[in-house]
Amino acid sequence: TKTIEHITPVLRSLHWLPASQRVEFKILLLVYKALNGLGTRYISDLLLCYEPSKPLRLSGSGLLTVPRVRTKLGEAAFGFYTPVTWNKLPESLQSATSLSSFKSG
Repeated sequence: TKTIEHITPVLRSLHWLPASQRVEFKILLLVYKALNGLGTRYISDLLLCYEPSKPLRLSGSGLLTVPRVRTKLGEAAFGFYTPVTWNKLPESLQSATSLSSFKSG
């Protein structure tokens, strides 16, 4: 590329993500691995599957429990940010059968 051209089209052609999206992808990859027995134990221990008190449609949906926080700093913590981000994923990605299908989804 020339020095005066924008880098964004080049990054898109290489399938590179912007930094914030890359961080989110890496976190979701850690969660997927932890929930499917491919990750480390200490990450798995931080994640709690959502279990409603009454039988609901969402009972076996792969959602994670989001802990309560009182500050904006708490919202940036791994224990809060991870379940919030995971729960935003479509169910098809949450229930992906393999790591490669999760990555390509």
